[in-house]
Amino acid sequence: MSKRILYQLLPRLWGNGKFRDIDVRFLQYLHGLGVDYLYLTGIPRHASGKPFVKGDPGSPYAICDYYDTNPYLASAPDARLLEFELLVRRVHSAGLKLLIDFVPNHVSCDYADTHGGIPVFDHCDYDWTDTRKINYTHPDTLSRLSEVLKFWASLGVDGFRCDMVELVGPQHLEVMIDTVRSKYPDLLFVAEVYGRENYRSFTEAGFDLLYDKSGIYDILRDIFLGKCGTDAITRNWQELDDLQDRMLNFLENHDEQRLCSSAYTADAGKTMALAAAAALFNNASLMLYAGGELGESASEAADGRTSIFNWVHPQSLLDLWKYLDGGTLPDAEAARLTRWRSLMELAASPLCRYGKNWDLNYCNTDSEGFDPRRHFAFLRYDAQRCVLFFCNFSDTPAFVRVRVPVGVPGDYELHVVPWDYTVREL
Repeated sequence: MSKRILYQLLPRLWGNGKFRDIDVRFLQYLHGLGVDYLYLTGIPRHASGKPFVKGDPGSPYAICDYYDTNPYLASAPDARLLEFELLVRRVHSAGLKLLIDFVPNHVSCDYADTHGGIPVFDHCDYDWTDTRKINYTHPDTLSRLSEVLKFWASLGVDGFRCDMVELVGPQHLEVMIDTVRSKYPDLLFVAEVYGRENYRSFTEAGFDLLYDKSGIYDILRDIFLGKCGTDAITRNWQELDDLQDRMLNFLENHDEQRLCSSAYTADAGKTMALAAAAALFNNASLMLYAGGELGESASEAADGRTSIFNWVHPQSLLDLWKYLDGGTLPDAEAARLTRWRSLMELAASPLCRYGKNWDLNYCNTDSEGFDPRRHFAFLRYDAQRCVLFFCNFSDTPAFVRVRVPVGVPGDYELHVVPWDYTVREL
């Protein structure tokens, strides 16, 4: 399986928060970043304006009608599904595919549809008090949820990011995936899964991609915090073995703190080594979170997260909106976008989508200047190219001699500034 690149966006945060704002200019911008799938969070209609709702307009994960979309996303609310279908056509015309959320564990407290409803228990998981847990002991549950997936697929949706799959179990999801793929065989299914011990069971259930939250996300964060060394990247790669190309790497998303927030790196200049390791090492797919390529810091939030419960206006998305309308980006955002475009050009290249991977840390532990806890080196190669990558996860410049035993063997001198990466064509 080749590397796929996803871009997550909560539509109400973009432009004026309407379907029509996801326009040709924005889609061409994503295509230029190498994006394959636009992942839109908050498409099925969720609960809003009720006493039990969290925040205003509420959580996109408290679905109140799976056969509808949110009126506030439409310019003409009565034509909202038509506006969504027109958006799907724009996405496809731009050469992209569309992914939306499917929440198989729970629905909102006031869920209702005109297709028989979804059987639920009278309780919720954790503190998700705006939801009720779906009842999988009911004989109609699997068929009704399968019909939900078929409904969105019939509108042109190309895949689903499935929320909290471990609370449902692979046995139920496998039935739904098989049922829906019998009619729509090319659908992409992404699992939000956290326990590494569960990865294989969800791939066997039919999922194409799985969050590597407990792998590469946690490891890169721990490296930044000094809790572990770069050898943990190697171990994760080796332990996942044949599942590597089923992994979905990310540095931030709607659940996690923004990479450039004060709660994480607090400095966009300290992120490129992290980004390079997530985007370029091995054949795992990659998910970007809207605004991350400009250094969004969630400055409006005390916890470093861009809220999914309230109306917020992330500065980077405001700036990007104006930029795509012919304006200019602030210097810092423009510089960061330039770096990310270079990184994404590499990630989307045949070399990194399909090429082979070779970890070099094992043969450089005693190399001149090489710090086996703070440095990370690897090769990507195919029939046409052999490229050396080096990431410096330290606060000091790296002056190193990297030993390469395969591809184009030799010792290569590299100089890399703190928290950055470099590329050497061999």
